Amino acid sequence: MVNTPKVYLDYNATTPVDQRVVDAMIPYFTENFGNSGSDHVYGWEAQEAVDLARKQVSKLIGAKPSEIIFTSGATEAANMALQGYCKAQKHKRNHIITCKTEHKAVLDPINQLEQNGFDVTYLDVDYKGNINVSDLENAIKEQTVLVCLMLANNETGLIHPIKEIAKVVRKSYAVLMCDITQAVGKVNVDIHDLDIDIAFFSAHKMYGPKGAGALFLNKNNQISIDPSFYGGGQEKGMRPGTLNIPAIVGFGKAADISFAKAEKESRSLSSLRDQLEGELQDIPGAIINCQNESRLPNTTSISFKNTDGNKLIRRLKNIAVSRGSACTSVVMEPSHVLSAMGLEKDLAMATLRISIGHPTTEQDIHLAVAEIKSAVNALQFAEL
Repeated sequence: MVNTPKVYLDYNATTPVDQRVVDAMIPYFTENFGNSGSDHVYGWEAQEAVDLARKQVSKLIGAKPSEIIFTSGATEAANMALQGYCKAQKHKRNHIITCKTEHKAVLDPINQLEQNGFDVTYLDVDYKGNINVSDLENAIKEQTVLVCLMLANNETGLIHPIKEIAKVVRKSYAVLMCDITQAVGKVNVDIHDLDIDIAFFSAHKMYGPKGAGALFLNKNNQISIDPSFYGGGQEKGMRPGTLNIPAIVGFGKAADISFAKAEKESRSLSSLRDQLEGELQDIPGAIINCQNESRLPNTTSISFKNTDGNKLIRRLKNIAVSRGSACTSVVMEPSHVLSAMGLEKDLAMATLRISIGHPTTEQDIHLAVAEIKSAVNALQFAEL
């Protein structure tokens, strides 16, 4: 019996930890195990490691070290920012603007704020996932406290014109919060040039460890939030509790590696993605979503007409792809992102998100295309 090689093409869900990151982390599980809050040599060494990681992470996005708060990941950071900023401002302004295609890590906490008295506007998108900036401008009012829009969509890879959006937001008293999780490490992110007030991202999307993330608060714009947790002074009182030193060190190392290779990797990923899409387009009824838009270099969202989506994903036994966000793909419902873009339910259900990474090879692409073609052709034939 021949073992068919497995191919991982779900890098937007998570990435393997780079061996250099693992090597950097290991000493902080063993000999350098100190608590960064301790006032002795073990604590000082741990704090030095945290300080270095903060510099590395801030450099990756063009921020200052003082603007970075370490968290357990992007979801925690998003909740901290949304709850901490909006609740502090509620007595002044209580209107939030977001978009229907945001990640659930944003939409769900905003829904909670809505249930607690905030007025929320959910911007529509067109069939390619684009926001109409004029719609945003018209939605902003005197009571608007926050505009929350992602830099790059995790399902389609679509990149929003955040710099243009920021110019619109600056005409009001609102602040701009941005999920930059999928963009960091894949495209250049200069947080101050984009004029973002609040942002968040995770280490595990960029070959770092799970359990580490960052919240950015723009000091130039004097952005601050109220803490959501209490019990210690760590992370300027914003995120109390003993710091996860190994994960933070790993985050810093992953950021350092990513900064050094970002431009070269972006070109390489884009070339492989174009090859992948070129081969997949030969399949009858294949539709690449957002194909001619500004997108992440590694992400393909492809829909197949006349194909049973539930059966399709089960037929792909040797390749790892998803039907949407890893946080929602277990739910047997069409992607809220694709639904907002106007895809009919059957087509949205028969959509794959294929996201490549730096370990991906041309051979991986050929194997994946062959298996997807075989599965789709069999299912389309069964529909005849």
